[in-house]
This record gives sequence, structure tokens and C-alpha cells, in this order.
Amino acid sequence: MMTLLDRLWESHEIHRRADGASLLWVDRHLVHEGSHHAFAKLATRGLGVAEPGLTFGVVDHYAPTRGPAANPTIGRMIDTLMQNTQDHGIRCFGLGDPQQGIVHVIGPELGLTLPGLSINCGDSHTSTHGAFGALAFGIGATEVAHILATQTIWQQKPKSLRITVSGQLAPGVGAKDLALAWIAQLGADGARGHAIEYAGDTVRGLSMEGRMTLCNLSIEGGARFGMVAPDQTTFDYVAERPFVPKGEAWDRAVDSWQMLPSDDDAAFDREVTLLATDIAPIVTWGTSPEDALPVTATVPDPRQSTGAEAERIEAALDYMGLVPGRALIEVDIDQVFIGSCTNARIEDLRAAAAVLSGRRAQVPGLVSPGSQQVKAQAEAEGLDRIFKDAGLDWVGSGCSMCVAMNGDAVPAGRRCASTTNRNFRGRQGRGARTHLMSPAMVAAAAVTGHLTDVRPLLQGRSTT
Repeated sequence: MMTLLDRLWESHEIHRRADGASLLWVDRHLVHEGSHHAFAKLATRGLGVAEPGLTFGVVDHYAPTRGPAANPTIGRMIDTLMQNTQDHGIRCFGLGDPQQGIVHVIGPELGLTLPGLSINCGDSHTSTHGAFGALAFGIGATEVAHILATQTIWQQKPKSLRITVSGQLAPGVGAKDLALAWIAQLGADGARGHAIEYAGDTVRGLSMEGRMTLCNLSIEGGARFGMVAPDQTTFDYVAERPFVPKGEAWDRAVDSWQMLPSDDDAAFDREVTLLATDIAPIVTWGTSPEDALPVTATVPDPRQSTGAEAERIEAALDYMGLVPGRALIEVDIDQVFIGSCTNARIEDLRAAAAVLSGRRAQVPGLVSPGSQQVKAQAEAEGLDRIFKDAGLDWVGSGCSMCVAMNGDAVPAGRRCASTTNRNFRGRQGRGARTHLMSPAMVAAAAVTGHLTDVRPLLQGRSTT
């Protein structure tokens, strides 16, 4: 009996070495500005790109969201990607392209991401695409070069971990809370060496946007990647998108995709079960995504831990400027950010707008849609006006303040409520203090000026 992982791995394995490593075929290779090292390796060796039609370039990490590039270095990174893709005949979604956006947002929305495919990118959050039942994971610069030259990659097959979530999430609780909840429970290394398959009626009830958020955060719990088996929700999402098969080819594709889910009696190396009713709106307090608690909790006390863990907590609290025992809802914030490959899709913007509508933000903030298409749709729905009326800046699409590579950053010592995926030291800027949470929770923090339970603010309001 086979799991989804087994089927995807077997269908892409070309050869297996004596040490167990598999040579895998790559169906989609996505490259961004950080790929310049890999293209340089090709140039040094006089090599071309093996399958330029299967590689797609995206300007996102360094994409300026407010006008021209902030400095020559940023501009040069973008120009280098555009030149490299042009030289090798690769389609690139650059600045000014109506289909430009964050790589893990535009892949799904254009239909480049499909069930059953293997997808790689030199970015750790490539796991996002696993929401479609794809074999998707991030790779390093050397591996990027290998794929460019051969359209293949060597990998050791990870162990399998199924996380089954049952029950209905409460109003105000979503995929971001679910992801942070399991990471907090298992730890930042809790899924190390494993590929996660998310299952259960809670996961089946998530939209594709929610499933992408869940898979996106898989690596923050140590997993190699995360996946959700494709179903009718998946097929409805991808139907009629630009790069999706049409006509009879579509029918054949769906028939094959329906064969991908794990067998009912398939065995996993590990099993974890969660109840949706146990999950509340969650925020992070420290410098790792595992440092997450319900917003109704208090800042932890390192004296309740021992050894290295106590030291880690103490160091995190020192960096974050927090004291043990303080209620999280009493923690003031300086600014907010809504964006990133984790939470910048149209569903995320709608959730934040539902909280912000008719209200005024008490702190400044930035809203960066995940793609130009998301931006256009949000503006057609009037969401941009809600954000601007609340006092937040509505800007262009890109990784923006998540990576602080493009002119958008949190100043040192400032505290930001953020929809991003990482709260590491300096992630949003040198000395920046980041609290991770859902788009609705960020909106709640914006209107109160402190970490806030969003649930009372949603009473009587629709989040769709």
C-alpha cells in the first residue's frame, strides 16, 4: 500500500544509487534573483539550460514595492535575473509584468503548479506548492545549477509523517493558527527528516489558500516539505488557469490526479493527531516559530525550563524585549505587515479587511499583495480602499518586508505584528522584533495598537 509521498517519488525517480539517493526528474524549476550563483556556474563550465521551457523566472525577493529600486544593488540583482533568463530563453515574470508576484503565489495562480508534479526552487518555502499534491521542496545554489544543467536532482527520500486534524476550526482561527499550533507542540525540529502529509476533515475543509499556508510553514517545524492530497477543491482551483491542460488533456489529467491520494491502509513512519477545537488564535513571542502560544496566554518564564532550553528562552525574551508572566495582549506593537508567500493571497486580504473595515489603525503598516493579479482583484473588490482608509500603505507585490532585501524593513528595536513565516533575529531588519500571526490577527493588532484576540472584533462580520 502506498502513500502520496511514495507515488510522487516513484513517478519521478530515474535512478537510485547504492547509498539510497534518488535521481529525480524535475517538472517545474522556479528561479528568482538569488539564482545568479547557479547561472554563473553554468557560464564557468560552458553549459546551457537543459529544459528552458520547464524553468520560469520570477522577480520577487528584491522587487521594490514603492517605486524604483531603493539602491543600485537591488536594481542590479533584478537586472541580472532578467539578463540570465533572456540569455537562456526562459520565461521571466519581471517588474511591470501583469503576472509578476511572489514565486509561491504566482505558480499556483497561473497553473504552473499542478498535482503530481515535482517542483523545485532555490527558496525554502517551495513547500507551499505541496498543497496541490505536488512533490515540492526548496534547494541550494549548487542544486539550482544541477537542475538548470540536467533537469534532475539527487535527493534522499524522507520518512513520512501524517498530521491528521479533526473537527471544525472556530471563527477567527485559520490555517496559520493550525500551523503554528503543531509547530509549537512538536518543536522547530519536530518533523526533521520527514515529509508531512496533512489529512483529516479539518484540512479537507480548508480552501486552497489555507492549504498553501499550512504547507508553506511545514519547514518551520523541521519538515523537508508538506503535502495535501488533491481532491475536488484542488481541481476546482486549478481549472482554466493559463498553464493548465485543456479539453481532453484536462480530463486525462484529473483522472491521473485522482489516483494520487494515499491508500486507506498505507503505513506512515509517524502519526500525529490534533483536534481543531483545541486551537485558538496564536501569536509568537520569541525568535523561532515554535515560540508560539494562544494570544490569551502569558509570556513564558525561562525558570520553568532547564538547561539549554531555559537559556534559549531567556535569550529570546531579551532580544524581544519581553518579561516573563506578562499577558501577551498587553504587548504593544509599533507597526504591522500583511504580505509574504505565507499570507498575501486574496483570501488573506479579505480576512484582514473584514477586521479593518470602518476602523482606524493605531500604528503604521504595509499591505503588499502576493501578486499583481491579487492586487488587481483586491482593488476590484475595494479592499485597497479599506486598507488605505484605515491608514495603512497599499503597495506593490513582492516579498517586501518579509525578507527586508528590497527597501522594506522594520527598524531596529521596533515591534511588528506580521503575517510572515519567520521571526528569526533580524529577519525583517537588523534588530527587528517580529510576532507571527494570521492576517486577521495582524489587522486586530493594527486597530488596537497591541497584540489582540481577534475574535471579539469579528462578531457580526463576514470573513469571506
